[in-house]
Amino acid sequence: MGSIEKEALYLGIDVGSVSTNLVTVDSDGQITAKHYRRTGGRPIQSLIDGLKIIAEQCGDAPIKGVGVTGSGRELAAVIAGADVIKNEITAHAVAAQAVVPGVRTILEIGGQDSKIILLKDGVVYDFAMNTVCAAGTGSFLDRQAARLGIPIEEFGDMALRSVTPVRIAGRCAVFAESDMIHKQQSGHSIEDIVNGLCEALVRNYLNNLAKGKEIHGPVVFQGGVAANKGIAAAFEKALGMKLTIPREYDVMGAFGAALIARRKIMNDKNSVTKFNGFDAANRIYETRSFECSGCPGLCEVVELRTDGRVQARWGDRCGKWSSFAARPELSPV
Repeated sequence: MGSIEKEALYLGIDVGSVSTNLVTVDSDGQITAKHYRRTGGRPIQSLIDGLKIIAEQCGDAPIKGVGVTGSGRELAAVIAGADVIKNEITAHAVAAQAVVPGVRTILEIGGQDSKIILLKDGVVYDFAMNTVCAAGTGSFLDRQAARLGIPIEEFGDMALRSVTPVRIAGRCAVFAESDMIHKQQSGHSIEDIVNGLCEALVRNYLNNLAKGKEIHGPVVFQGGVAANKGIAAAFEKALGMKLTIPREYDVMGAFGAALIARRKIMNDKNSVTKFNGFDAANRIYETRSFECSGCPGLCEVVELRTDGRVQARWGDRCGKWSSFAARPELSPV
């Protein structure tokens, strides 16, 4: 008897500053494997380790297409071999629509940044991102949980036990922290303080990212902070509407990237994936950057070397270095 051929899969990769996520979907767009890991300031190593783990989950099923997203998408595209490279807004929107087809608003909060995405008739028409203020991100909650001596996993449940909510200034992480200490010294319970912190984060998010925007339902809440029941409850209280939290809330970027790759490959029957294979995880990678002095722009160019050879460059505005494959005589040294 011949061996049964395994169904082809589509791989999505999201390399961010806090986490690196990988997801595979089948031809129906259903998730077959996923992996979430901390980037830990080492995006290449995190991606390599993630590829090894997702390879074990996939077995010998062939990868027919690859999509990448996240702040490290250029890096991931070269190492894994990507068929599509998309920004986080597009990837998150595609994933949310797969979970809730009529979604109008996407609230996304990760460890270091947050986003709001507004859609109408399946099209993104407005969005905003926060990459500056820590008070609207998961790292803010992590720090306060550590200061209070509470495991972050218990933060949400503790907030829900609050009896007398206390208002904490959430305009800035520094002010929130000092206000929290003041509330502790005033004798407020830990549950009330934790709830106040959740409401402060939500208030900060809505006053900054959602300012001047009309939020319509259905609303999808995703990103790592979506696991926090206290934050979800604070959003529902502030918005006066229920939220949908996807089961795969923490890997929605990678899920969206996989779905985009699937759509591209399935729409072009003659396309052949650029996937480098899971053996790419066994190669040696190095990066370095240099400043191009060719014009007043002084672009910082990032260079990736694989097994000692230049594999790709990006970061220049004019294409002088990123088009090095066509002009191999270019070299910064």
